[in-house]
Amino acid sequence: MRYLNEQEWKLASRFLFLSMSLTVIKHDLQKMQQLSPFKINEPYIALLEKMEKNATEERRQLRKQMHQEKIKVVAAEKNDSFTSYLFLCKGKEEKRNYFNPAIRKKVELIFEELLTHALDSAPSSKEEVKL
Repeated sequence: MRYLNEQEWKLASRFLFLSMSLTVIKHDLQKMQQLSPFKINEPYIALLEKMEKNATEERRQLRKQMHQEKIKVVAAEKNDSFTSYLFLCKGKEEKRNYFNPAIRKKVELIFEELLTHALDSAPSSKEEVKL
């Protein structure tokens, strides 16, 4: 049974998958700082930090909206193929099951969106280097 309306569900699911994307960004940032896989790591680290900042700010706004709407998302069950989340809204509960590869795809899409936004908002480095 569906208890959340379209707007409530979009808000809660964006929060859920954005939180997962933020976890991926933090993990990647930590690995970049520890392992230094490239000769010049700073631009990659700066990009991941910008993505993290943007995602954190968006999640803060979503959390504020969810608090006003009395919406919560709770992880319920997880197995090899599916993960269940419980969406709580105004005293009603709705359980949704997600296929794990579908979760990965949603997180990947949000990651790409954050990457694009971070690249678009980065200062232009097209200045000519003078030697």
